Amino acid sequence: MKPLYKRILLKLSGEGLMGDRAFGMSPEVIADLAAEIKTVHDGGVEICIVVGGGNIFRGAKEASAGMNRTVADQVGMLATVMNALYLQNALEKIGAEARVLSGLSIPSVCEPYMYRRALRHLQKGRIVIFAGGTGNPYFTTDTGAALRASEMQCDALLKATQVDGVYDSDPRQNAKAKKYTAVSYDEVIARQLKVMDTTAVALARENNIPIIVFAQRGEKALANAVCGKGEFTIIKKEV
Repeated sequence: MKPLYKRILLKLSGEGLMGDRAFGMSPEVIADLAAEIKTVHDGGVEICIVVGGGNIFRGAKEASAGMNRTVADQVGMLATVMNALYLQNALEKIGAEARVLSGLSIPSVCEPYMYRRALRHLQKGRIVIFAGGTGNPYFTTDTGAALRASEMQCDALLKATQVDGVYDSDPRQNAKAKKYTAVSYDEVIARQLKVMDTTAVALARENNIPIIVFAQRGEKALANAVCGKGEFTIIKKEV
């Protein structure tokens, strides 16, 4: 491996943990993902992870159906903790040290998020999984990922998705969708390309953290993205 980045934040969607299931977690998908993360970590890359909770509960969707938005987002944040614990267990089973730090205080199952504690874990060679979003309602896990990437001074934010980059429309619905090899933060916001929410993109822009969007599925997908290989889109200041 010849990684381009020393420290990264990997943003995983909850849906990406389901595999072919309609709900919940796929042990096979998570085991494969853990093995790939360990390979990249063993290659000298410090790794932070933020995982969503959409495979279990989607706060915004439930709020639009009439549920109180604050309560819906709190339930969604708890779903991210469940996913983080599952991923931590998968990593530990293959010999990778991992710690879950949560924006919500749940001390009986994981550590509360503290900036200096997270840094110490990274310095000790551990993989750090951030759960519970920002700990506040009305903020997505994308924003949580951009926030943690900024706090941890990550060299890049890698967003694993169901498609291999950023398109001008959904390629799963439009066969003529145009893919961007590189695109600026400003264009993502202006064109509302919806790869991440506006707050997350603006925060990455403010801290000059490139966002690499790649498909989670595929052999060595993460390793290739970290090394600048394979299919992906990079979002950065100037194109």
